[in-house]
Amino acid sequence: MQGIDVVCMGAAIVDIPLQPVTPAVFENDSNPIDQISMTIGGDAINEATIINRLGHKTALVAMVGNDGAGAHVLNHCDAEGIDRTFIKVKDGVNTSINIGLVQPGGERTFITNRNGSLWKTEAEDFDLDVLAGSKLLSYASFFNNPLVTGEKLVPIFKKAKEQGLIICADMIIPRLGETLEDIREALSYVDYFFPNRDEAVGLAGVEDLDEIADAFLACGVGTVIVKTGSKGCFVKNSEQRFSVDTIHGADVIDTIGAGDNFASGFITALLDGKSLEQCAQFANTTANLSVRSVGSTTGVRCREQVEREFARAYA
Repeated sequence: MQGIDVVCMGAAIVDIPLQPVTPAVFENDSNPIDQISMTIGGDAINEATIINRLGHKTALVAMVGNDGAGAHVLNHCDAEGIDRTFIKVKDGVNTSINIGLVQPGGERTFITNRNGSLWKTEAEDFDLDVLAGSKLLSYASFFNNPLVTGEKLVPIFKKAKEQGLIICADMIIPRLGETLEDIREALSYVDYFFPNRDEAVGLAGVEDLDEIADAFLACGVGTVIVKTGSKGCFVKNSEQRFSVDTIHGADVIDTIGAGDNFASGFITALLDGKSLEQCAQFANTTANLSVRSVGSTTGVRCREQVEREFARAYA
């Protein structure tokens, strides 16, 4: 395989954000709201979309059902120029559709289908032939596909390392009560890890940012980047330790996919050869642009847009 910079592995689904939603919706028979839309969603396809727009060729490794939502995913890849050769289309599986309840101010929660593709994807559904000739593997989120356990990820990551790929990974809060021990060996292959603070606290069992980073570094992670929401991010490895402030003053419309956009910005800057601090700044910039629009992939449109905001905010 030639010409693939980033392999994005994980979830590819459909999101339906409802915005704005408050607990008052349960008090009425009908509730008109400002925004209902069908958008692309899922950590891996979000990253593949944004990284591709930012100038690095991506391939998506995921599983979808042979249905309308799955066709929407495939059509999105074609429209965005994402290589979808390695997406598995499986009969008898419903492509997951997530309902995103977005509160005023942008915070959200998801309603997910326990019987959809997100929950049915197995490690065997991931086509590893894509790794040959690629530069970087982004495993979009530990725990997002519950059947893809830490144990099942070890041979995938090992093969990626044997092929010379950089490995990046994100996470969500464990769905089935998994612990740090369940992914300790898999983490030992990860070069850059992007948990948000709440996720990291739950997994590491400590609240201090230094101690959080140290818990993951002790597993063998190369560099830990803790996303701290409106504060920006905290970065630590064996040689460096610093925080990068977020961009202030932007209206937050929808935080769905902000973490995926953060990872996409970081990966883009990393492949561009930027310094670690610049990677974190570029990641903050990408995430900040994403939360100004509804949906995971609507805010960041092109490389020039992010470069302008990056120069304005961090020059």
